[in-house]
Amino acid sequence: MCLLVFAYKFHRDYPLVLVANRDEYYDRPTAPARFWEDFPHLLAGKDLKGGGTWLGVTRSGRIAAITNYRDPRNQKTGAPSRGMLVRDFLVGGQTPLEYLESLAQRADQYNGFNLIVGDKEGLYWYSNRGPGIRGLEPGIHGLSNHLLDTPWPKVVRAKEALLDLLSGDRFPADEEFFKLLLDQTRPRDSELPDTGVGLEWERILSPIFITSPVYGTRSSTLVFMHANGKVRFVERSHDKEAPNPRVREFSFTLDQGFI
Repeated sequence: MCLLVFAYKFHRDYPLVLVANRDEYYDRPTAPARFWEDFPHLLAGKDLKGGGTWLGVTRSGRIAAITNYRDPRNQKTGAPSRGMLVRDFLVGGQTPLEYLESLAQRADQYNGFNLIVGDKEGLYWYSNRGPGIRGLEPGIHGLSNHLLDTPWPKVVRAKEALLDLLSGDRFPADEEFFKLLLDQTRPRDSELPDTGVGLEWERILSPIFITSPVYGTRSSTLVFMHANGKVRFVERSHDKEAPNPRVREFSFTLDQGFI
């Protein structure tokens, strides 16, 4: 996952509205979102190389998502898969805070990451490159490959777009959220961060929706958790070889409410 923006306890009917793009190398094997055979309560895509996932929800109202923290100068070879952190929280029984406190004791084993975890008790963010565990306040938040709410141009642009969508009198259609996630606007070079990948890659990675010959946005996902316990999870896969994206939609009622 390389960009997610979410409204937490911001909309009157939806305690959580989350929209996200997963960016990855095109040749990394991936399975689309589905309920997993070995964990039937878990809905998520799957990284077939590492075995984990980048974003998932469960029927009990647990949710988790991860982004990489871009830090090529300090990249470890042979580090554990960060996607397993999402999976392990979703299939486990610890509260979000318990899970993150336990993870913090061994987080230096991993390459840089940002992890969002939550359930009916609350929503939390933790980065092994950040100041510590943080319980999230209601509002609109954005996360890319730096710390939460770092004002990179695409994070600011996506947060503003989500705010506009949720400020109207009606709840937006799916296509309006996907339009946000398909935005390929590139900022000026003077606005780009310097994360150590060089100017050309900073340019490639700067839009909300990324394209390049070898790396780009592989899927876009919408997660809507209604106050009545209804959940909609919509994933649109982007295949360079297919002219039309594939869309998968799942709807279910939580065993217990998200809030």
